[in-house]
Amino acid sequence: MDGWYVDDRCSNCDVARQLAPDLIGEVDGTSRFLRPPRDEAERRRVHAAVFACPTRSIRHTSGPPDRRLDPFPMALDRRVLLCGHNSRHTAGANSYLLLRPSGTAMMIDTPRWSPALAERYAASGPVTDVLLTHRDHAAHGRRYADRFGARLWIHEGDLDAAPDADEVIRGLEPVGIGEGVTAHPLPGHTAGSVLYLADDRYCFSGDSFYWSRTTGDLEVAESVTWYSIEELAASLARVAGLLRFEWVLPGHGDRRRLPVDEMSGRLGALAERTRLLRPRPIDFTAVRW
Repeated sequence: MDGWYVDDRCSNCDVARQLAPDLIGEVDGTSRFLRPPRDEAERRRVHAAVFACPTRSIRHTSGPPDRRLDPFPMALDRRVLLCGHNSRHTAGANSYLLLRPSGTAMMIDTPRWSPALAERYAASGPVTDVLLTHRDHAAHGRRYADRFGARLWIHEGDLDAAPDADEVIRGLEPVGIGEGVTAHPLPGHTAGSVLYLADDRYCFSGDSFYWSRTTGDLEVAESVTWYSIEELAASLARVAGLLRFEWVLPGHGDRRRLPVDEMSGRLGALAERTRLLRPRPIDFTAVRW
């Protein structure tokens, strides 16, 4: 593919395909180039995939990538940046910076740890809080929080993954994090899963639900539910009529922006579909990206 290839370290996490969906696809359970980039815009999409890939599997035969083409943190909307530089220690999860009207920022889940990356993210505004959605994404939370002088948040159900958290969310009731930002406990994927709602516009859903390009809809990762699919169904039923947002911004799976009413309807339908699901063995290959 004009020198571009995906090496055999690929873990099929879907990150590269989210960033360059027309260029990189899933073939036999792994990412592969479908065609080479044809213009500057496509080359930039490929380089976004290069610098996000947690296994550094997006390669070119000419050698290491040009760091000047690293786009991260990359704006998704006026107040949300995608951190990129996904970490193998968080199963390649996406992480985000939420910019606040005060000029500060919050980090939702974490990219791989690097002092240089921390400096780059802090340039977007003083980071006041690092919000963990659940245990699988906790790996670098303490290091980023300490570097920023920020508060580290996690739910009590997953506290053993971040026992030195500064703020512990308890129970099932929503908790205010800061102006316009609320934590909604959502046990199911793990016992301590949480989603964070900001400005009635952004839903950072962790691994509770995501946008699937395969189905063209919101989905739950039913084949990778560590705690309880029944609890996840109950959680979604509890919040489906309450949450209002335009953007779904998950840890795994794709992002999507839709009108608020359409997103609300799809979330309600997802709650109904999830109610019919039953426990099944863990199977990463069955996720419908």
